Amino acid sequence: MFREAPPLGGPAILRQRWSEVSFLHWRVDPAVVAPFMPEGCRPDTLNGSSWVGLIAFQMSQSSFFGGPRIPWLGDFPEVNVRLYSVDEKGRRGVVFLSLEASHLIPVLTARAAFGLPYQWASMKIGQRDGQIAYKTKRHGRPDAASHIIVRPIDDPAASVSLAADPEATFLTARWAFHETHRGRTIYCRNQHEPWPLQPAEVVYLDDGLLAAAGFEGLADRAPDSVLYASDVTTVFAAPQQPFQIRAPQSRPVWTSARSS
Repeated sequence: MFREAPPLGGPAILRQRWSEVSFLHWRVDPAVVAPFMPEGCRPDTLNGSSWVGLIAFQMSQSSFFGGPRIPWLGDFPEVNVRLYSVDEKGRRGVVFLSLEASHLIPVLTARAAFGLPYQWASMKIGQRDGQIAYKTKRHGRPDAASHIIVRPIDDPAASVSLAADPEATFLTARWAFHETHRGRTIYCRNQHEPWPLQPAEVVYLDDGLLAAAGFEGLADRAPDSVLYASDVTTVFAAPQQPFQIRAPQSRPVWTSARSS
């Protein structure tokens, strides 16, 4: 894994700023997440484990093809559930199981353009007393909700250590996503400066998004990793080199077996 992004591999089609980013992760057996992988991909692992991530942040300053920023449509909170993938060519990425967003037009656009499973939700993000709170509730499915409060830890020495930590790099420096779209698995690259990671702690977590994605009971235990980053500016290239899907895969619901 590389902490710094490799070349984008094509022209940038989308630019965004991601800020107040909280990474909550749970370690799981790779067999648990294998049924969720797109065709041509398998779970990516570190020391024999794969991971389920719950990532919350503020998106802003979105623009397309080098054009002007979109002040309203491109500015909203997001909370996503994601997994970690590697394809037949050895390219690492993430697989999104859900992405909550508060503006309907970007939700519909991302679904149509990339096949991403964006969901329209009512969302809030706020800060007080050194803590950051994220709240989301999906329209039409009130159980698909989450309330997360995270406290970033200001420890410069710990932040320096995170910059060289293989686990933190594995969970945050991904640089691409895999997604099933129009009968194919697409691979879409992104690029940004290295994450300015800090350690963090969960102050409060009441989550239903993991269960809604198929991981019932996972949020009942504390995350195995909690990280925070203040902001990065990221750019995306167009999807590339799709795989033809051979057969659909079922996605069973996981019960709350724990992994060490």
